Amino acid sequence: MAQLAQFPATIGDSLESLKEENDALRREMRALEIRLGELERLADSDTLTPLLNRRAFLREVSRCIARFERHGTPVIVMIADLDGLKAINDESGHQAGDAVLMHVGYTLKTQLRTIDTVARIGGDEFGMILEELDLDSAEAKARSLSASVAEDTVDGQPVSISIGYTLVRADDTLDRIMARADEAMYVRKRAQRSLR
Repeated sequence: MAQLAQFPATIGDSLESLKEENDALRREMRALEIRLGELERLADSDTLTPLLNRRAFLREVSRCIARFERHGTPVIVMIADLDGLKAINDESGHQAGDAVLMHVGYTLKTQLRTIDTVARIGGDEFGMILEELDLDSAEAKARSLSASVAEDTVDGQPVSISIGYTLVRADDTLDRIMARADEAMYVRKRAQRSLR
């Protein structure tokens, strides 16, 4: 009879022990999920500016292509290239060049809507995704962004960018979109050089 009296207590102790182990595993899983989220954020972040990096930008462009194909929502992809970064680095040092890159990144980020995406996609190149925008609005936005960047100097250095853009089209690919935006940026850059 004494053994039967202990049996429910043993089951109860085992259940309590299992519950404690389960709770500990849940806490450990939550900590791992938080750490994984932090690692993903770091993998998508530019190392210098407060922006996304190229990897994250290209993923977002691909998502926009898929949304465009499903819903037909207009999407503009912009590429901005910093004018004269090499000269700034050569004349004032890389610290001054980094300050200019941070200035441009911050300016672009603050001048765009929260639904838009901005990333540093190369040494002195930035990419932007502007959803629900047509070509006329994109032109106005490109001019506005260029003017905002040029308003200030950084460590005495004048700052300017050249922006090209394209509208996402039916049956577009990531490579085609990036090539069109890049070409549009170089056309703008050559036009600005010819004005100097």
